[in-house]
Amino acid sequence: MSPVKNAVDWLFKNRETGEITIWQWPNIPLWAFIAASVLAALVKNGSAHGVFSVLAAIALVVWAVLEIMKGVNPFRRGLGAVVLIGMIVSRLLK
Repeated sequence: MSPVKNAVDWLFKNRETGEITIWQWPNIPLWAFIAASVLAALVKNGSAHGVFSVLAAIALVVWAVLEIMKGVNPFRRGLGAVVLIGMIVSRLLK
């Protein structure tokens, strides 16, 4: 096996199925993030917008933590870490 194939397998191979996994159907926290984000975009003013924005952020944090803890491969775990770090940095810069 070539070093590149070894690296690709290590990074992207699903530890449960043995298949390459980069993208997956959204799980419940990700669907909640999508729904809350859409609702926040539709309700641009008032407290409802704030509530939907907070719910979207919480759902995305939950998704990121689940990916870090239970991601099927290092790429998915790293993706969760990047999203979580991005959210923390974004919040700190506000």
